[in-house]
Amino acid sequence: MAEVKFSEWQKLDLRVGKILSVENHPNADKLYIIEVDLGTEKRKLVAGLKQHYKPKELIGKNCIVAVNLEPAVLRGIKSEGMILAAVSEDKTKVRLIKPDKDIEIGSKIS
Repeated sequence: MAEVKFSEWQKLDLRVGKILSVENHPNADKLYIIEVDLGTEKRKLVAGLKQHYKPKELIGKNCIVAVNLEPAVLRGIKSEGMILAAVSEDKTKVRLIKPDKDIEIGSKIS
């Protein structure tokens, strides 16, 4: 595993978000289009969570979002960030990373 300098890690902008809506991606079987509230703005993200969560399990949940990633177009849809999740070694389990207690939406992770 490659080491990352602390100064590089500090460049990440990780924030608490709240999932507002979840739609099926029209061009992909494993992807959702997710709208997330980041406190000061709302963003659409494309996430490969479909095999692990039903939409109703995600709506209203807090999550951690990498907000300063360069936008990417995934199967024709622009994704403006990334929801962080833990993934088992065999990739059969995916779990959202979220705060253990309530905190304001948009709070910075450090």
